[in-house]
Amino acid sequence: MEIKDKLDVLCVGIAVADILGKPIDFFPEKGKLILIDEIILNTGGCAVNTGIALAKLDARVGIIARVGNDGFGDFIISQLKKYGIDVNGIKRDEKLKTSATIVAISKEGERSFWHYLGANSNLSLEDISEEFLLRTKILHIAGTNVLPSLDGKPTAILLEKAKNFGLITSVDTVWDAKGRWLKNIEEALQYIDYFLPSLEEAKAITKKENPEDIANFFVKRGVKNVAIKMGEKGSYVTDGKNSYYIPIFPVEVKDTTGAGDAFSAGFLKGVLLGWDIERCGLLGNLLGAFCIKEIGASAGIPTWEEVLNFFIKKNFNLH
Repeated sequence: MEIKDKLDVLCVGIAVADILGKPIDFFPEKGKLILIDEIILNTGGCAVNTGIALAKLDARVGIIARVGNDGFGDFIISQLKKYGIDVNGIKRDEKLKTSATIVAISKEGERSFWHYLGANSNLSLEDISEEFLLRTKILHIAGTNVLPSLDGKPTAILLEKAKNFGLITSVDTVWDAKGRWLKNIEEALQYIDYFLPSLEEAKAITKKENPEDIANFFVKRGVKNVAIKMGEKGSYVTDGKNSYYIPIFPVEVKDTTGAGDAFSAGFLKGVLLGWDIERCGLLGNLLGAFCIKEIGASAGIPTWEEVLNFFIKKNFNLH
């Protein structure tokens, strides 16, 4: 895919190399070694995870991110190319290495992380050309709170520009280890069509506990639609008028890595299809369920044909 091609979704945000180990339920004493069943190198980061999942769902995807001039950077770009994703927006950072995360997965599938911010910290407005914006339908910012050169006012500027170009805008957050929360996103809220935080992130931003109160907080500040990812409790979605609690699809959990990004991809695929917010949330939940059945953020993501076959078997109304 070349930059001249039209895109469905442009994912702007973090690209990460994930080194996953399982099972890790405790750590060896210093100087000692324990054996585990698996160590896997995968692509990661919200922009990459969401982009790959959307590409598997037959969406045309571009990614804007920064990686280092190193082996991890080579790996991420090569993997994205396998899915036909436009990588022309990925910049090589000559000063910082590719962002990486060590993911320790417990026997129950829960994760602990050690993260190196790396090249992601230098992603800025200057990296996002108007040419890309003019060739896409949806701008999805994936990784707010760990993009220090883009977070805050620059994100608001980017989203306002996207809205002026007639784009649909979407934002997904990650945990803010620096504790800025509302200050970091408040100015941008008025330009967001779809806000897709996790429940814990949304609680930290709003200082509220109830999903309805949380969603109302965002809607009052200009967000058009809110989808709150609630893990094993499913999701809560609202367009400000209609609201729904959407249950999970029960599956055997192997690894929850990337589940939130899979939800975002499924949800945005529904948006591309013109589905109402309830069905978008349902598709998001389904993608999250597929994701956690396998190790890594992308291995379990189905093709669009597999999704359609699933819904046909469940007598789901696709129209």
